[in-house]
Amino acid sequence: RRRWLPATGTGDDRTRAIFALAAVTGVVTGLGVAGFEWLTREQLLDRLRHQSAAVQIVAPLIGLVLAALVLQTIGRRLARGTSLTPSTADEYVKNFHDQGERLALRPVPSRLLASVATLGLGGAMGFEGPAIYLGASVGSALQRAFSRWFSRADAKLLLACGAAAGVSAIFKAPATGLVFALEVPFQDDIARRMLLPAGIASATSYLAFVAFAGTAPFFAVSGAPPFDLRDLGGSVVLGLLCGVGARLFTGALIRAKHLAAEFPPLVRALSAGAGLTLLAALSFLLFGDGLTVGAGYDNLAWAVDPRHGVGLVLLLLVMRALATVLTVAGGGVGGLFIPLVVEGALMGDVVGGLFRASSAGSSNFFPLVGVSAFLGAGYRVPLAAVVFAAEATGRPGFIVPGLMASVVAQLCMGGRSASPYQRARRAGHLERRLDLPLAAALRTEVATVPSDATLAEFFSQHLLGNRQQAVPVVDGDRYQGIMSLAELRDTPQSRWHDVTVAEAMRTDVPTAAPQAALRDAVAAMEHADVDVLPVTEGRSFVGVVTTSEIVRLDEILDRVDGPR
Repeated sequence: RRRWLPATGTGDDRTRAIFALAAVTGVVTGLGVAGFEWLTREQLLDRLRHQSAAVQIVAPLIGLVLAALVLQTIGRRLARGTSLTPSTADEYVKNFHDQGERLALRPVPSRLLASVATLGLGGAMGFEGPAIYLGASVGSALQRAFSRWFSRADAKLLLACGAAAGVSAIFKAPATGLVFALEVPFQDDIARRMLLPAGIASATSYLAFVAFAGTAPFFAVSGAPPFDLRDLGGSVVLGLLCGVGARLFTGALIRAKHLAAEFPPLVRALSAGAGLTLLAALSFLLFGDGLTVGAGYDNLAWAVDPRHGVGLVLLLLVMRALATVLTVAGGGVGGLFIPLVVEGALMGDVVGGLFRASSAGSSNFFPLVGVSAFLGAGYRVPLAAVVFAAEATGRPGFIVPGLMASVVAQLCMGGRSASPYQRARRAGHLERRLDLPLAAALRTEVATVPSDATLAEFFSQHLLGNRQQAVPVVDGDRYQGIMSLAELRDTPQSRWHDVTVAEAMRTDVPTAAPQAALRDAVAAMEHADVDVLPVTEGRSFVGVVTTSEIVRLDEILDRVDGPR
């Protein structure tokens, strides 16, 4: 942690510098994502898909084991003994909200190498997770190197630019990258003050990536998607089903992440890998192809094929969901964006079987509307999901039905999300301060009174001498209670020399630990109707927090941002 100094340079100079750094972030991220995709998809995954069924069936298990070994050997060494989690895109969301910390760069090589093993050998996750992580790391590194151009309010600016650039490159969708990076940190809000820099990073990343990969859209869709009221009604039904499905799917993913943290890495990799092997074998038996192997891009083409029956599509939908959950539980390193997209496309294909007689007449219509609904609900990014469906296909006609389905799906999600680090909304100035620990406003140099002191001594030394309205009662380092003017008034003045503080003090005042939040302290003081809250560790007295100290927000902020 470090103290933020005022940004240097004039306003125009600073703006030009930030825009230039955003562009550099985009270019470096675009080139990095191009290299990552070339290695992972073209050199590993595409070659794997041309191997025998037996090789494809066991490859995901090998990938999980290799990923676990990388994180536990190379990863621990680079992170100086710290155990690494397999999260990638979650690291962006988590660090976005941690205003006092830069994104850790030492784990980046090992996480990317583990993602190459997971995805290149058929793990059922997406390429966008490592792309977001790579971009966020590039942005954070550049901001660290050129920190003099950034104020405290811009602490996470290039981090968001890098995340936008990562999505833009991997999907060839600059608008999606911009909206996703600003939308994903919050469930009901978007990040602010980052629009133009993130847009520059997203655009330059797209240009750098397509210079090597070409400009063909992510989904190849032919024809225009006309729709009528029946199709819009179907979109609403699809949105409802996708909301329920996304809620169940994200719940399973959250449980899988918890399981991944409870078992030894190799044990979870072997166990989950065995499940992936069974699913891949079943996929070859039922579909004649390994549709549960890999990120699932081949599932998108399969989903829009009108020759598949509803029952078969539902079966693949469940099997793909299980494959992703097992990959996450096994410690696989990858993204959840594409798994949500695939689930949405398959769900849309199921609903499309009921509404295909309408005027839409296109097998693409409902699968792509399902993409918007399922992705928007699962990641809580309705705008990014709608933009993605339109931008990745080159067909803006999907925006209206996609938006309707996405909104309905959002209503079914409650507080769940594929990312556990999302917050409901952007906190205000006061609300952010209330999330700080009590240590930010803690006063340790506090006058106390022993329990055997008389009320007369309390009155002369504290009420008159120190002008304290409420004083902690402490014997040695043991907290006993609170003595205040209110308790003094309850005893006749003629008895003040005979009554001790222990007999008159208040013992029902709540206490708090130093690591508790200021928000909890305020609630406790309001409930007890006191202005002083004793802070203790066990029975040992540490200090007090007062309402006047909490109100001094600027001083609290300086104290927290200062050197530790």
